[in-house]
Amino acid sequence: MCPLYDRKKHRHLDAGNADFRLIHSREIAVVGVSEKEFKPGYRIFKDLIKHGFNVHGINPRNGYILGRQIKRSLRELDAVPDLVITVVPPDVTLKIIEECRSMGIKEIWMQPGSESPEAVKKATAYGIKTTAGACFMKQAGIWQ
Repeated sequence: MCPLYDRKKHRHLDAGNADFRLIHSREIAVVGVSEKEFKPGYRIFKDLIKHGFNVHGINPRNGYILGRQIKRSLRELDAVPDLVITVVPPDVTLKIIEECRSMGIKEIWMQPGSESPEAVKKATAYGIKTTAGACFMKQAGIWQ
């Protein structure tokens, strides 16, 4: 697992036992937000909002979901996110990694099914902190 950074205490935390309340103030982008309530992208976005995370939705269709404007790409965000969570097919994740690199995004969390060995290798090679194969929502204690 990749370490998370606690800015207040200036130390690294292991994602497996991190207090995820420490990252509420961080800008988080969820790539793959869906308007379909049964899809993981919708559920993740909804539950992150519900639990007070500072979260932005990304979907090429844009529009509004849960009363929030959805951007077509990471580049449309007003601020560079601290963390990108991908909920898209692995081939799309590869494209998102390139976008993260060009924007200087330092951390990516590939939800299960969104990762691939190639994506993990590429993100790591670019110096992007990478978590793959673990569910952000479970690690944060939001889902069981």
